[in-house]
Amino acid sequence: QVQLVESGGGLVQAGVSLKLSCVASGRTFSSYAMGWFRQAPGKEREFVAAISWSGGNTYYTGSVKGRFTISRDNLKNTVYLQMNSLKPEATAVYYCAARDSGTSNLVAAYKYWGQGTKVTVSS
Repeated sequence: QVQLVESGGGLVQAGVSLKLSCVASGRTFSSYAMGWFRQAPGKEREFVAAISWSGGNTYYTGSVKGRFTISRDNLKNTVYLQMNSLKPEATAVYYCAARDSGTSNLVAAYKYWGQGTKVTVSS
């Protein structure tokens, strides 16, 4: 069982940076692949980024490549999402998720989810 708690969201202006954190409970965090997803108002939840259990492999959706960075610290049971050059279309609730297998960009592939942290980017 893994419990996830996100933090770091807020209201920011376009162009600035924001770093999200997700702290996991449990002693097996290092065995889980982690993902960040987001859900904008009126839209389906979508994949943003994923990272393997070791941190050696990362994946991004095309619209955030080069601006967002996913990372993890297994000693702190934490996964991060550094978001640079934010755009208004990044406005959404951001969720972290965990799965006890390899990385995936599919919502249905992740078993554990946090409650989300809201990011609002004003133009």
